[in-house]
Amino acid sequence: MDIDLNADLGEGYGPWRMGDDEGLLQVLSSANVACGFHAGDPLIMQRTVRRAGQLGVDIGAHVGYPDRQGFGRRAMHVEPDELAAMVTYQLGALAGIARAAGQRMTHMSFHGALGNLVAADAGLAAVLVGAVAAFDPTLIVSSSPSAAIEGAAAAQGLRVATTFLADRACDAQGLLVPRKLPGAVIHDEAELLARVRRLLREGTVLSHDGQAIALRPRSILVHGDTPGALALARAVRREIEAAGARVLPISRQWA
Repeated sequence: MDIDLNADLGEGYGPWRMGDDEGLLQVLSSANVACGFHAGDPLIMQRTVRRAGQLGVDIGAHVGYPDRQGFGRRAMHVEPDELAAMVTYQLGALAGIARAAGQRMTHMSFHGALGNLVAADAGLAAVLVGAVAAFDPTLIVSSSPSAAIEGAAAAQGLRVATTFLADRACDAQGLLVPRKLPGAVIHDEAELLARVRRLLREGTVLSHDGQAIALRPRSILVHGDTPGALALARAVRREIEAAGARVLPISRQWA
């Protein structure tokens, strides 16, 4: 079995840093790079892309609401057409930086509150995934389980890499539960690794209310802004390898 190990990176701004991107890049097989809306700036994007290229790590655009103060985790009322333009803008920003660095953007993902909304709203997913397809039909959409995103991607002929968010709880449909709920964000390393172990060995995860859900992801994600993210990523990689799986970027899983 091949599985990608992923994290959200480049989420600082100016002199402020969020997480240990350098350390994580040496553990991951792919990275979702903030594109300047919820976090990130051109120089951070450039540095992240160049270092990822040196280490053979895939890069993808991590697109979100224009909400730096709220880190993209606050819902915003924006019309779908405007959101689609924002998605295109962010994809173009990272693709341009990647091209100038001699790299290729392989995938994209939706961040935070925007990601939660798209995952639950088939109409919005059709518009925003359509914007992704119009920009580059070869891009892979990296997403936690979502019938809305999967249906929109299928309609556009896009590939979807289902992603298990190791440090986030989900409901019975696989959608992420709100961060304000107790247990929505998993901080305990032993609990997180038990979830990963169960997924790798049994192909199931437990929902927030205790239901077993079948899941066969192509990728496992650890949030780069989670305290201790580097240690968690290393531990998750050890679990993957102990299960006899190979850590491989999603772009190479269809090869």
